[in-house]
Amino acid sequence: MAKLMPLDGGSYYVWQYVPSMAAAIIFLILFLATTSYHFWKIFQTGVKFTLPFAIGGIFEVIGLAARIDSHNHTDKLIPYCIQSVFILLGPALFAASVYMVLARIIQSVHGEKYSIVPLKWLTKIFITCDIATFVLQAAASGMMVSSSLASIGKGVVITGLALQVVSFSLFVVTAYIFLIKMRGNPTPEVLEGCIPWKQHLKSLYSISTLILMRSIFRVIEYAMGDNGYPLEHEWTLYVFDSVPMFTSMVIFGVWHPSALKPFLGQQVPSNSETIEMKDQLKSTSQTFEC
Repeated sequence: MAKLMPLDGGSYYVWQYVPSMAAAIIFLILFLATTSYHFWKIFQTGVKFTLPFAIGGIFEVIGLAARIDSHNHTDKLIPYCIQSVFILLGPALFAASVYMVLARIIQSVHGEKYSIVPLKWLTKIFITCDIATFVLQAAASGMMVSSSLASIGKGVVITGLALQVVSFSLFVVTAYIFLIKMRGNPTPEVLEGCIPWKQHLKSLYSISTLILMRSIFRVIEYAMGDNGYPLEHEWTLYVFDSVPMFTSMVIFGVWHPSALKPFLGQQVPSNSETIEMKDQLKSTSQTFEC
């Protein structure tokens, strides 16, 4: 029977509990299934900007596999570090694809003028923030392996997670303002009703909320330290991290952004063309069928 043991026979415990093998196996299967589906969608549709999302699923699978191994090896540092690093970093990759989807939505409905951030900078700004959070968390994870740098590493992780919270909050505000402006003065593509842009925005809101909740939990977890409640009770990791991230993968799969692909690459009409198209659509709204 597995039992909690100190690191390499010493007096320091890297785990505060014996990680559950059953829970890790269940979530590994769930993430493996959804990750496989996302890779299949990339192969089927050719929509490659969702690749970071699928890779994030691989990170979750690797992290959970390491937790399974840790069940019988609570005295080993490598399995502990692998599960900690990969589960921590996975959502940052989810975020990268989410940021790019908003740009595709705006392009698909020719709503560039309604974005408070110029479209050519939209993805670059948020992806840069995402890369910064990824690098900070990755570097901090390595620092936490060293006992002398552990406290500094935790501080860096909290900084990276806090930046992720701020970045996602600004992203949600940007997406919401775009929605409000689009509702007030819809483009011809929106009036036609052929593009499921609202549903994709709703899925982005849902995924963003889940990642925000997870990041806030992680900030609290690291802020409370090794003796804090989250690190002493395994259920918090699954409820506030694994469940939200698995749900995000399901939502992203159900409302996959490949539905926006046929509308990419269209030329943005001029203002006069837009007005003329709106007038034509309004005059033929009774007979027009998408």
